[in-house]
Amino acid sequence: MKKVESKYRDTFNKKELVYGSIIATFIAISPFIFNLYQSVPDQKVWNTFLFTYDSNYFESVYVVAWTLAGKIIPLLLMFIWFFTCKHWWYHTIIVPISMFIYQAIQTLNSDLSWVDNNLILYMLPIMAIVIPTIYLIRARMFNKLNTANKSLEELEAEFMIKPKGFWDKLRQYF
Repeated sequence: MKKVESKYRDTFNKKELVYGSIIATFIAISPFIFNLYQSVPDQKVWNTFLFTYDSNYFESVYVVAWTLAGKIIPLLLMFIWFFTCKHWWYHTIIVPISMFIYQAIQTLNSDLSWVDNNLILYMLPIMAIVIPTIYLIRARMFNKLNTANKSLEELEAEFMIKPKGFWDKLRQYF
């Protein structure tokens, strides 16, 4: 029985190590990925063998690429944070994720007059779900805090997924 558990734990730790390494590598090279916009030409129309892009609003494909890089890279980093966060409040990360998605879509919109026009109107439904949910979780925590005589740290630890090994503990902070 011990050999089976040990073999499963080793396989699980190897998987975690591979996933963690991929995520850490992506985060480490994200500044280089961001700078890929510099390979885009500074002209109004960009013809490639895959597509043709005509920049009507920005009048430069280079500026469009730079603007999109400023939206897409933080969006990807927010997704990593959302899917790896083990804290009880991780659902609040959905709000900036929705903001970056909206901004990226608006950047690609060719008839655009202002990039962040009416952003709050589109985010209100998302915020209307996320904020009360977080408040209810927080209220539940404080209710337990008052009835169980536990400290806030003990209660937060109760809601948090406990790391099992060194890499899990390290990943807990990132």
